[in-house]
Formats: sequence, C-alpha cells, structure tokens
Amino acid sequence: MADHVRIGVLGAAAIAPAALVKPARTSSAAVVVAVAARSAEKARAFADKHGISRIHDSYQALLDDPAVDAVYNPLPNGLHGHWTLAALAAGKHVLCEKPFTANAEEARTVADAAKASGLVVMEAFHYRYHPLAQRMRDVVESGELGELRHVEAQMRFPLPKFSDIRYDFGLAGGTMMDAGCYTANIVRLLGLEEPEVRSAHALLRDPRIDRAITADLAFPSGHTGRVHASMWSFGMPLRLSAKAVGTKGEMRVLNPVAPQAFHRLSVRANGNSRVERLSKRPSYSYQLDAFTSAVLHGTPFPTTPEDAVANMTLIDDVYRAAGLPIRQPTPA
Repeated sequence: MADHVRIGVLGAAAIAPAALVKPARTSSAAVVVAVAARSAEKARAFADKHGISRIHDSYQALLDDPAVDAVYNPLPNGLHGHWTLAALAAGKHVLCEKPFTANAEEARTVADAAKASGLVVMEAFHYRYHPLAQRMRDVVESGELGELRHVEAQMRFPLPKFSDIRYDFGLAGGTMMDAGCYTANIVRLLGLEEPEVRSAHALLRDPRIDRAITADLAFPSGHTGRVHASMWSFGMPLRLSAKAVGTKGEMRVLNPVAPQAFHRLSVRANGNSRVERLSKRPSYSYQLDAFTSAVLHGTPFPTTPEDAVANMTLIDDVYRAAGLPIRQPTPA
C-alpha cells in the first residue's frame, strides 16, 4: 500500500491554496501533484506559484492521469456533482468542496455512485475536523445543558461584489448554498437529529438569488432550531456563531467555522460558567489528515456522501419554504 495520496486539483480556485496546497506541504501523507484549468496558461500560472509539477488543460485530462490518486474539487457549486461523478468513473477518490452538489437529488446520485465505487468521497466541511466541532457536540450530548430546547447557527459576512459567482443562479449560487450550507450543517451537528423546516424568509439579490436568509426549524424530539445566513445584509454584516440552549444552561460558540483564526466556546450551566479554547492548528490540516487516513487506511469520517444528502435536503427545504427555486446542476 502507498504511504501517501497523490492529489490533483480541478480548477485553479482561490480557495485551493488554503484548503489543500498549504496543508499538504506539512503532511507526510499527501502531495499535490497536478492541477487542471480551462486553459494551460491558467494551470501553469497556478502550478508555478504553488510548486506543482504537472499541469492539464482540461479536467478530464487530470482525471485520466495515472499519477493522480485523488482529486480536490473546488469548482463552482453547479459543477461539483458532474466532476465528482467523473472522478469516480476514473477511479479517483474525491475531496469535494461544500455544498456537495446543486441539490439533494443530485447529492443522492453522487452518494449512490460513491457507495458502488468503494472510493472515498468526502464533503469538505473543514470545520467538522477541528477539535472544536467535536467539543461542541460533546457538550450537547453530555447532558450538561439539560434537555435540549434550541440550537442556532449564524454565518453572516459582507460580499458586495454582486458579479461574484456566489450570486450566479446558473452556477447554483445563493446565500443558502454558501454561508447557509455551514449553518445547516452546524444545526444538524448540535441538534442531534435531522430537522424539518417550519418557515423561511429571504432577502433577494434578484428573483432567484438570496443575499440573506433565515429559517426556523423543528426537530423530532421537540427542540427548535434557527439558521441565519447572509452575504449582504445591512442589519448585521458580520457574525459567525452557534449556540445550544437546554433546560439547565446554554453553550455559545464564537467562530465555529474557522477556529484557527479565533474562537471561544462558553458554557453557562447549573450556576457555573467557563470558557474553553482549543487548537489553533488549521481546520484544513485536520481535514487533509482525515481524508488521507480514509484513503490509505479506511478510517471513518463524518462528512460522508450520506451526510451530504441530508445537508442538501435541508438546504432545498429552506429554499422551498422561502419560495425560491431549487438550484440545478450547471451544464458541464
């Protein structure tokens, strides 16, 4: 068995250096060996900047490269499903950026293909691999907060550049697909069950694209949930937080999505309070460790294709409740 995973990058995306290239430099189990882009010039520029030895002028050429064991897929949302399926057909493991696909139906198609292939397909919710995420879950599951009553997640940041692909319906854009996919994942992590959407309200960039969105949720055991996501909202331009409220106290978390930058977990319960801080190691490094361990050793991991189906189902349901159309795959 090989002692490292040779990874190729589909697209010279802005997120790729932080999410993969830099963590791979300090990993003994991963090496980035190739990059593909729509043009050889773009691929060469990315490869030269980041010390990558092989370039391809098409995504399929990278998938056909026998020197590549796995691919990182940071393409626009609407292309995630198509190229993950193509990678599986080529026998490659996949680390796919979130959101996993354009919608839940496509996520199910990819999940079925992943299961049939026996290959590793991981949704790149990097925050789930940082110790903070497990600690958040542990506090809720421990019973310290009492019986769970409410969970909430917010991810709001200003993105006034409306030409950004994250506002492009044709590329499966929208706030719920971007910041909202994190909030959906966090409330599912803390809520311990899969919720139903009771109501949702969106502020619009255009008739199909949400620039901010809020949804109220209900869980089977009776507790409630709420997600707030925004890429452009005057009321609260920046907020990264999560909380869980029980009958005996509450937990609040500042910046659960990028804890390496800064974070704080605070608990008030049973008349006591405390603050916890965990590792400053990048969440992307933890994620790469988990991906390579899954590929090399079959180690289980949380952000599976099945989990992605559940997350995409919640995203679709929020859009339906807000009266907005479900996103569709982008023709490749």
